[in-house]
Amino acid sequence: MPEKVVVIGGGHGQSAICRGIKNIPDLDITAIVTVADDGGSTGRLRRHFHIPAMGDIRNVMIALAGSETVLGNLMDYRFEDPGGTEEDVSGHNLGNLILTALTQQSGSFLEAVQTIEQVLNVRGRIIPATTQVITLFALMEDGVIVKGEANIPTVSNRISKVFYEEPVHATSEAVEAILNADMIIYGIGSVYTSILPNVIIPEITEALHESKARRVYFCNAMTQPGETDGYDVESHVRALNRHGAPVDMVIVADDDIPGHLLKKYEKQGSTAVHLSKDSHSYEVRRMNLLDFSDELVRHDSMKIKKAVETLLEEGK
Repeated sequence: MPEKVVVIGGGHGQSAICRGIKNIPDLDITAIVTVADDGGSTGRLRRHFHIPAMGDIRNVMIALAGSETVLGNLMDYRFEDPGGTEEDVSGHNLGNLILTALTQQSGSFLEAVQTIEQVLNVRGRIIPATTQVITLFALMEDGVIVKGEANIPTVSNRISKVFYEEPVHATSEAVEAILNADMIIYGIGSVYTSILPNVIIPEITEALHESKARRVYFCNAMTQPGETDGYDVESHVRALNRHGAPVDMVIVADDDIPGHLLKKYEKQGSTAVHLSKDSHSYEVRRMNLLDFSDELVRHDSMKIKKAVETLLEEGK
């Protein structure tokens, strides 16, 4: 029986994980993706057509595509918007437009996603956390409430919690995948605006607690301005726990980040994420995970693949 791995998140971090683990033989992959994004091309389309956000789903589709194809490459193509007018197709991703067209044609966002999965020969399943059109809110430590996923990181404040004002229900497919998983991975990336928008949906929270899977968090290597300023590894895990996400193991990158890159990131308000304690209620594993090409600090997909392979082998 293939090992069943569920990756929960959104954004480029989840895509980096999926791009790596799709190369593990006989692995049953399910990506549960947030649809709370309301910025850029995705935000314009959801406002105009009243459909769930598809930008993060598009990114994961490209990451899980079975082979490089013309359509796969075109899915990420963005029409230029030289005048900054955001009129017609200017500024839109072609993949977002295709998903919008398929949703209108079929009347089902989930069916539209499944259609593109088949066309791109996606290695795994991509499931939106919900098919509702949702708006994420953040309560700041000083009591200020910020509306909209795109606005949350722009406020110079500390986030206390994220939440939805209206009742949000998970897709049954997402719940089923979590309950049947052998391993659950919380994706690298924005804790409050990529991972937690999935976790705080009540049915998903409940399924995460009921699941017998090992729940693994790949911690960010750098803090994110406006979201996790000053956070250590433990602070990231506390944010997950506080919102209902149980964590059994934390994977921490132990690579030595070049000094010039640390200075570059510091100018942008970002610092390296470190462990602050020696003992934890969860297991901590240090692994070589990072890539510094293009003068950026990023998780390397192939190193993530090796890390997940190691964890799967240990679990047998």
